[in-house]
Amino acid sequence: MTIPRPEYPRPQFVRTDWINLNGEWEFEFDDENKGIAEKWYEKHEYSQTINVPFCYQSELSGIGITDFHDIVWYKRKFLLPEEWKNKRLLLHFGAVDYRASVWINGQFVCSHEGGHTPFHAEITHVVKDGENEIVVRAEDYSKELDQPRGKQYWKEKSESIFYTRTTGIWQTVWIEAVATTYLEKVKMTPNIDTDEILIEYVVNNVKRNQQLEIEISFDGQLVAKDIVHLTERKGSRQIYLHDFNVHDSGRLWSPEHPNLYDVVFTIKENGCVLDRVESYFGMRKISVENGIIMLNNRPYYMKLVLDQGYFPKGILTPPSDEDIKRDIQLTKEMGFNGVRKHQKIEDPRYLYWADKLGLLVWGEMANSYIYTEDAIRRIASEWQEAIERDYNHPSIVVWVPINESWGVPRLLADKRQQAHALSLYYLTKSLDSTRLVISNDGWEHTKSDICTIHDYEPDKETLKERYRTIENILRSQPGHRFIYVPGYEYHNEPILVTEFGGIAYKKSHWDGWGYSGAENDEDFAERYYKVVSAILESPLVQGFCYTQLTDVEQEINGLLTYDRQPKINPNIIRAINEGKDYKRIPCEVK
Repeated sequence: MTIPRPEYPRPQFVRTDWINLNGEWEFEFDDENKGIAEKWYEKHEYSQTINVPFCYQSELSGIGITDFHDIVWYKRKFLLPEEWKNKRLLLHFGAVDYRASVWINGQFVCSHEGGHTPFHAEITHVVKDGENEIVVRAEDYSKELDQPRGKQYWKEKSESIFYTRTTGIWQTVWIEAVATTYLEKVKMTPNIDTDEILIEYVVNNVKRNQQLEIEISFDGQLVAKDIVHLTERKGSRQIYLHDFNVHDSGRLWSPEHPNLYDVVFTIKENGCVLDRVESYFGMRKISVENGIIMLNNRPYYMKLVLDQGYFPKGILTPPSDEDIKRDIQLTKEMGFNGVRKHQKIEDPRYLYWADKLGLLVWGEMANSYIYTEDAIRRIASEWQEAIERDYNHPSIVVWVPINESWGVPRLLADKRQQAHALSLYYLTKSLDSTRLVISNDGWEHTKSDICTIHDYEPDKETLKERYRTIENILRSQPGHRFIYVPGYEYHNEPILVTEFGGIAYKKSHWDGWGYSGAENDEDFAERYYKVVSAILESPLVQGFCYTQLTDVEQEINGLLTYDRQPKINPNIIRAINEGKDYKRIPCEVK
């Protein structure tokens, strides 16, 4: 039987000793919430099967229903390789929506809250020779609006801008074997101004006579090697890249030149290898200087597309690694240099391909919809986990903890909600000072590094006049919203229009909606030209994010259909994005 999503799920921290637990699991709905009382983690006859890592609502799960089932259980057997007998064993979950509890052989091993971020448990002490059993209980309260849920709808059928829910396991489950001492995590911070990489590490169970070797190479050639004599669990190393300055910009990371350095971390004890981890980093800098967005110390115009990361058969889970790669390739083919991943903390494999192929990413939190103390706690906790997970990806250049005042609906008047938005800005900055941060994308900013505006005006002349002067921009109220919360002001931040367009064009067999409508290929191209050229011609706007990459369920405002077919020739989109004449390019897709 073919294992779904068989590729290594954590591409920036790779070990060779691992087994993939995706595939067929036993499955059960627990609508009466009786599984704990009846000890289903010890014994229960499950009535269904499910194809992990796809949620039960998806077609690829083998179930494919959207009824409310807020508590679900999973079970499967597994065998461990004989050579793992003297190893420590770590059980990993890429993501389980929303709250998970895990048992091995009837013994509780861990729980986790947060639907988009990974967790793991050491299971060395509970496994046995021969067959083992893993049980997972997931609860995901469909109508709980202070739960960070992104675009997942709290009604049974999707509508408007909201889509089908994801409940339970939706990213890869795997086990890896490690030694008694192993590398727990690393944090890598590039500095292109000093030609250095700062590497911070955490080692589990440090003992005497142990060393951490760090080998950095570029294109197969060794660049630097450092040896740390371990005395403490945590430490750091600043490593000078002697080759970097010699090659000048030739080894910087950018969408046009996605150069990556490879890193191998090896822990040794008395010359014997205990642990080996492969990783990579990019030498990249994002900054704002005198009101100008700079990538690697040079002005950079961001041409982004909004990407929801939904798939017809997998919902939040891409059907395959190739599907992830193809989304990025199509994005680049149409002349975009980045994406704003919308209301979804994306699969690490997406970020890997963005790093490898060269695509800027704005990382965005999946928001809740109401403001409560539980919502504050949940968002702050999960957002910190997301930043830690994704910190090392050079593709990520901007963090977006809140979108369009979701979860803070009274931001204009409620000082607590203003403080919450402000606190998320500073929390993000305290965790990552190297990237730009938006307090509230689209409108009602408190403090943000970029002034971002959502504007679905379809008329070119109106857009040109609106974005002609700073006074016009700050006075405008697209969507009838203030750009800044009263009491907060514009301080020469770069201006980007981070949602616009949204042109509906039906190229599939179902009806849907968008912010304006096209009748045929030529009309679609003309409408796209009008909104994009208006933004490009602004003397003040430094980038844009077009809505959106693909159709999603009932939305038909994508440049691609939901099954990723271009609606018109991608070369037309590319020409318009580059400010070139597009009218001699045929509309039809070859």
